[in-house]
Amino acid sequence: MSTTPDIRTASARSAVLSPAATRWSLLGLGIPVYLELLSGVVAGVIDTIWVSRLGEAAVGAVAVATTLENVLLGVILMANVGATVMIADAIGAKRRAEVPVIMGAVRVLWLVITPVVAVGGFLLREPIARLLVGGEGDVLRLTVQFFAISFPGIAVFFAQNVVDGVFKGTGDTRTPMRTAILANALILVLDPLLIYGVGPLPHLGVRGAALGMLLGRAIALCVSLTILRRRRLADAGDAEPTDLRLWGALRRLLNIGLPASGDFVLRMGISMTLVGIVARFGEDPLAAYGIGFKVLFFVTMAFYAVRQAGSILTARTRGAGESAESMIGRQSAVLATLVGAGAGFLLALGGRFLMGLFSDAPGVVDSGGVLFWYLFPYLLLLAGVVGLGGVFTGGGRAQALFWVTLLGAVVQIPLAFALSSWSVLGVEGVWLSMIVGTGAQYAMSYALFRRYFAENG
Repeated sequence: MSTTPDIRTASARSAVLSPAATRWSLLGLGIPVYLELLSGVVAGVIDTIWVSRLGEAAVGAVAVATTLENVLLGVILMANVGATVMIADAIGAKRRAEVPVIMGAVRVLWLVITPVVAVGGFLLREPIARLLVGGEGDVLRLTVQFFAISFPGIAVFFAQNVVDGVFKGTGDTRTPMRTAILANALILVLDPLLIYGVGPLPHLGVRGAALGMLLGRAIALCVSLTILRRRRLADAGDAEPTDLRLWGALRRLLNIGLPASGDFVLRMGISMTLVGIVARFGEDPLAAYGIGFKVLFFVTMAFYAVRQAGSILTARTRGAGESAESMIGRQSAVLATLVGAGAGFLLALGGRFLMGLFSDAPGVVDSGGVLFWYLFPYLLLLAGVVGLGGVFTGGGRAQALFWVTLLGAVVQIPLAFALSSWSVLGVEGVWLSMIVGTGAQYAMSYALFRRYFAENG
């Protein structure tokens, strides 16, 4: 059986002996994850760029559809995160025989989740589109067309996420990065051919964008499955027998994955609620908010890459004791905070210029400039929250993530309504509520970290 190319048990256990070695291990795992996450955003951008010549309705339809896909990502995260942590833990503790059982549980979970989302979404594509875009018109019609292909295609999207979770559990974060880049390269080529009908190919419009994305991902998934089969991870070989059975593995998978999935969906819900509050203040602040958080994706994805790296490293080194987990948590928070501080400082200074690249409306530029100043402390706090999250997930305490996010929602949403209703603050009350809500999450994250991991660190 071939070995994984990145991190092995011995190196993982030695990596927690010093802060510098821990940071290098986190970077080695996290940088490919960041590029993979970035590729996921790029796929939607590619579709939007290619359909832009079809008109505003087509752009709106693709934007709505790809946003919904981001929400649905939270559903399959329970399998992705669960597989990563359980396989990393099994390999780190030299319980190699558990890996085939875990992979069987992951397959069962994918087989249960996928038909519900893919078939249900396809059958309800028009009501879902109407809920998202409202009324009648071209945007609704084109969104339904996109959903007719993208909902069945969710089976491929979910499968790729599950396979990526398995690779990451072995310490290989580079293969998911490479297949994500391959999928985007294929989408870049296939989209114009199918959207505009080059040569003998028919002109499919928005449906071509959905089909191009599906085909690109399907080819990348075939590559991933081929590599996975060659690794022979499902072959226990001469490993010691295990007492772990399929239903036991499935329960552990859900115990780890469900809180991570709930955390993601809850964060998306907070963002969508804030959109509704900001919309009360007119088009300029709303446009600034939309642009600002698209820019922010490139920063926050780095935080989540560090979180994933921290969860893998923690799971692989759980036998090394609480001092190792404490070290990983602290260094994860340090790395994420350094990224947040650098990006926040640049955005605060150059916010107006950056906003001007996306809009020439003075109101949008002014609103965006103010928003980016508020985002500086927000990013610093969020970096700490997300950075510490990896050690909770990898250390078997994933429920803490959900409760931390829930606390943020309980604080932030009512505060956003209250502060923004104060005439002195207006929409700036929403920005201030983000800082306070994230500050509450940071305080709870740090308290739980001290309680669980740092007492003996």
